[in-house]
Amino acid sequence: MAKKKDTLIEEAEKIKADLDELKKKTAKKEAKSAKKTAKKEAKPAKKTAKKEAKPAKKTAKKEAKPAKKTAKKEAKPAKKTAKKEAKPAKKVEEKPVKVKKLTKKELEEAKREAEKTLEEELEEQLSDEEIENFQIEKVDMERLTNKVCDILAEKESDGMFQGELWKKLKLTNQVGSRLALKLERMGTITREKLLENNRWTYKLILKKTPISTQSIEGAPCLVCPVEQKCSLEGEISPTNCQFIEDWVIAELKKPVKAK
Repeated sequence: MAKKKDTLIEEAEKIKADLDELKKKTAKKEAKSAKKTAKKEAKPAKKTAKKEAKPAKKTAKKEAKPAKKTAKKEAKPAKKTAKKEAKPAKKVEEKPVKVKKLTKKELEEAKREAEKTLEEELEEQLSDEEIENFQIEKVDMERLTNKVCDILAEKESDGMFQGELWKKLKLTNQVGSRLALKLERMGTITREKLLENNRWTYKLILKKTPISTQSIEGAPCLVCPVEQKCSLEGEISPTNCQFIEDWVIAELKKPVKAK
């Protein structure tokens, strides 16, 4: 009985071994067939890709050719126009520009025009009568003239730039310039032409100092009771007058007013 069991077991093991070998063989056959089918499917795909690539290259070449031709055609007229524009430029550069030389008189006239002031323009435009009879509406001209004289008197011989004076008097340059011309015609002021801040202007200097009565105010001679008897050789004389002596001493004792 034991021998029969052993033989049955051995036969069973052989059968299993045979089955395993069959399984391996069938698996190999299936793998080979799968590879063959994969290769067959891959080949037509490559062929179709190559076929699609060829017409694409051909169309690209066809499109590139006309593009190059059009570029060349556009480049040619551009070069021609550039040459045409370059030619007149060369001619202009070759011809030197002739500068007209001015004579001495013309240079002097040009210089005068550049240095011309508003007053000089007004002198050319207005007559002497218009300048001398200049009036400002609703303004007392005598009072305005006295103001100008008072301001310029403080500056003495140094004078004052007319722009500063017009600001003090609140006058425009046009009105002030005409006033300056009038005062110069009257002999009240003199005008000195100067260059100030790169502009030509005038410095106004008082010519006639206004008479001030301040120095003789309170003098005894104005109300002297014996004026008729007073003389240089008489008993009553300015050299020995007690009234004059008292007045001079009183004036000297007064404090000096600041200017």
